Amino acid sequence: MLDGVPSKRWWKFLLKTAGWLSLTGATGAVIAVTAVYYVYADGLPAIPKVDEYWPPIVTEVYTDDAVLAGEFYEERRKVVPYERIPKRLVQAFIASEDSSFFDHFGVDVLGTARAGFKTVSSKLGLRSGGIQGGSTLTQQTAKAVLISAEGYKSATAKTLTRKIREAILARRLEESLTKEEILYLYLNNVFLGHHSYGVQSAAENYYRKDVRDLTLGEMTLIAGLPQAPSRYSPFLRPEAARKRRSYVLRRMLVEGMISQEEHDTANAEEVKVYPVEDVFHEFAPYFVEQVRKDVVDRYGNPVLLKAGLKVFTTMDSERQRAAQDAVLHGLLSVDKRQGWRGPVEQLASKEAIRAFVDRSKKLMGAKELVENRLYVAVVTSIDGDGKGADVQVGGHTGRLPLLGMRWARKVNPEGYYPAMMITSVKKAISEGDVVVVRHVTKRDLTDDKEQWDKKLADEIPSEGVKLFRLEQTPEAQSALVSIDPHRQYLTAMVGGYDFDDNEFNRAFQACRQPGSSFKPFVYSAALEQLNWTQATVLVDSPIVEHDPDTKVSWKPANYSDKFEGEVLLRTSLVNSLNVPAVKTFGAVGVKNMAAWTTKLGITTPMNMDFSAALGSSCVYPVDLANAYATFNRYGRKKPTYFIRKIEDRWGRTLEDHTAFDDAWAPLQDRVAAGYARLFEPGEQVMSPEAGFILTHLLRGVVLQGTGGPAQRLGKPAAGKTGTTNDSFDAWFAGYTRDLVTVAWVGYDLNPHPLGRYETGGRAALPIWLNYMKSALEGRPQSEFYPWQSMDLVRLHIDKKTGKIAPAGSRDSELMFFKKGTEPKDAVPDKNTVDVDQFMMGAQ
Repeated sequence: MLDGVPSKRWWKFLLKTAGWLSLTGATGAVIAVTAVYYVYADGLPAIPKVDEYWPPIVTEVYTDDAVLAGEFYEERRKVVPYERIPKRLVQAFIASEDSSFFDHFGVDVLGTARAGFKTVSSKLGLRSGGIQGGSTLTQQTAKAVLISAEGYKSATAKTLTRKIREAILARRLEESLTKEEILYLYLNNVFLGHHSYGVQSAAENYYRKDVRDLTLGEMTLIAGLPQAPSRYSPFLRPEAARKRRSYVLRRMLVEGMISQEEHDTANAEEVKVYPVEDVFHEFAPYFVEQVRKDVVDRYGNPVLLKAGLKVFTTMDSERQRAAQDAVLHGLLSVDKRQGWRGPVEQLASKEAIRAFVDRSKKLMGAKELVENRLYVAVVTSIDGDGKGADVQVGGHTGRLPLLGMRWARKVNPEGYYPAMMITSVKKAISEGDVVVVRHVTKRDLTDDKEQWDKKLADEIPSEGVKLFRLEQTPEAQSALVSIDPHRQYLTAMVGGYDFDDNEFNRAFQACRQPGSSFKPFVYSAALEQLNWTQATVLVDSPIVEHDPDTKVSWKPANYSDKFEGEVLLRTSLVNSLNVPAVKTFGAVGVKNMAAWTTKLGITTPMNMDFSAALGSSCVYPVDLANAYATFNRYGRKKPTYFIRKIEDRWGRTLEDHTAFDDAWAPLQDRVAAGYARLFEPGEQVMSPEAGFILTHLLRGVVLQGTGGPAQRLGKPAAGKTGTTNDSFDAWFAGYTRDLVTVAWVGYDLNPHPLGRYETGGRAALPIWLNYMKSALEGRPQSEFYPWQSMDLVRLHIDKKTGKIAPAGSRDSELMFFKKGTEPKDAVPDKNTVDVDQFMMGAQ
């Protein structure tokens, strides 16, 4: 018996003692748990409402014709409704991550306790490592909520505090939401590697599919990623990803979610993934980057990266591709006329050549050569007669004939290109040279008119030999801006040769001298402010301008270095004479011209001297295009948009500039925005009559003057070339009734001139022409606006005197005049007889 306790009652004493201790322990446990709850629950984020679940999602940028052109995000996430997520994909996640998900109350007690014990042991130095395991799908969802509220560092810290707060929040989630709602949050939040947040983003990133179109093998590969996205990355470790997929499939089979046949079929699938397309860099990077800057300036960077905007640009995808192709081919042509700058590298020995070829073979593998694609090649041998060379591209041998590199003379800006083409490949390359080549066909070589030589063409093998053409990365740059003047859309824009090499957007950021493309500003001011006409007589004779401030004298000259004497204003502009333009500029006045250019849309200040008449003041290509769009609209100035519409994540319109006749836009947008445009008529900065006369003058530049090659467009066009005196800048600004386009070519830092013969008509106009041919293919262009509806008079004018000429006169031309400004004097008709003079002679 126990001391002081009768032997028959000792067991009752023990029972009471045990009960008291149990009650006290339970009470203590409750108190402890309650204390822990209140201490660690303080400051936890509110439970998200499913209908107010607005996590960061992708902002998408589209062309006007609904082609995806770019994405911006901090977390690449696309939220999809739970109903759109395949049941098998949900089962795959449950099988691999939390098989008792539908049975537990949100927290894996044993796992959490085990993780807590290991954490405490680690803190006390009894074991190595930090917190481990113990997370249900609900707890993982709670962690995502914490990350959103507190930041990644705090919400993922390997501490017991974080684990307890996560468990408390998980319980709250279970109490407030259904299991399906928790899955909805989880499956749209879970990080699945390679910028993928949520299952829709993962489906696009790995398989370029919608989540609904995934196969079982693809679903289970994705479902195996949450535990360690990097370790099981199908891009970096495909075998590890396959094994993890097998584990998920096995778990699904054990849980009775799939049949043995389904398991075997999915397990046999090849692990084949496709990286998400980088549409930003591959499609229209300069255009989309300009859109990004504008959205950030007006809405802020957090909105762009997190708010899931849908930005619809004014870009036409077909015209944009045509613009990029035109700039690329135009720059390659200009660059070849500049000359050959030498090989990329020179390999000095046979061993170095063999080593280079071996490296190339490893990099290329068994890939076949793609026609018209650029490759790096090494010259392995050169013909004794210099008519060609053998080259090696990876495992492929080929032929570089002289006809594919006749342009490769030494750089000489003063030389005339066609007369300086090389007659032997030995003058440009040597054995061991590493060069850039393009894989071409014989037809490509023989169709190249600039390189053409019939004898050399006949020597090229017809088949059985891979042919190449010598290339080099262009040193010059270019910009192209194309505007639909009536819809006020920037339909295409290119800011340079290669965005990845240089992000500087020359269309919007390069301030360049416009040369003679500025002369329409001068003559439009004379037409509008001085009531000058196409028949106004100007004197093309030498002048000297003295600058009293700089003590410098300036003597302008024409491009031909000749002077024509008395010429009409029309002749001066059509033939781009310099001296008459300077005299017209002086008649308008420097201050008036500065105000006039600003009024027409030029945002850069004009030089306050007479050299500005010849385009010495720099302009942005986009400004010049906007001003020519004003000319196209006969003096009506309107803004040009490059963003058509912006919607938020719920489809609500934030801004809308849709044109009423935009066939790509939804009807409701066209009606609403079209109605709004009625209240934005623009500003009539010059009379319609003066605007039409200026367009008629620029039409003459194409038909009779320096813009002649633009006639090859086969549609009525007006425009003006521009070349600076030192040939650093070449321009063509031109338009049809429905499209205004400006092309510029030049060097960023002007290391040397483009070349003595690289005028606007030779360097920039071909880019304009190639683009316009594609952009307007199958789209008829009418003649410019009927003059009969304006206060205009049309007369035959003698091209030498500016007087009215008889109809059909050989030296006359039809010209337009504002009523009241037309000439009054007429040139005598040589075919008529003065009766009075005849009678006097007879006497």
